[in-house]
Amino acid sequence: MAMTDGMCVTANIAAGVTPAVALFRSLADETRLRIVRTLATGEARVVDLTSELGLAQSTVSKHLACLRDCGLIDYRVEGRQSFYSLTRPELMDLLRAAEGVLAATGSAVALCPTHGAPAETATR
Repeated sequence: MAMTDGMCVTANIAAGVTPAVALFRSLADETRLRIVRTLATGEARVVDLTSELGLAQSTVSKHLACLRDCGLIDYRVEGRQSFYSLTRPELMDLLRAAEGVLAATGSAVALCPTHGAPAETATR
């Protein structure tokens, strides 16, 4: 899945990227993290996700495709509806561990000059 923001890792890109980098790139988008958190509570349809997240259907579908291409989610069809769910529930353990690291590092990550918020945003 090629995403316009370049953050979803396709098979072609992943050929030159370590699996850990590919995983973290797939989770490096706030919308995808919100989708993962929502799916951690159970299956959801695109319409459920658009309503819960307040996003356009096309946006949700694009991010679902990325997560699916990465093997983090899948779907099952029931009638004319698709129900999305996490394929790897242990992903939530990873995210909980990340929250622990963030809690321990305070604002250092957010203020990182390379990957954090822009300086003018970080100082507000």
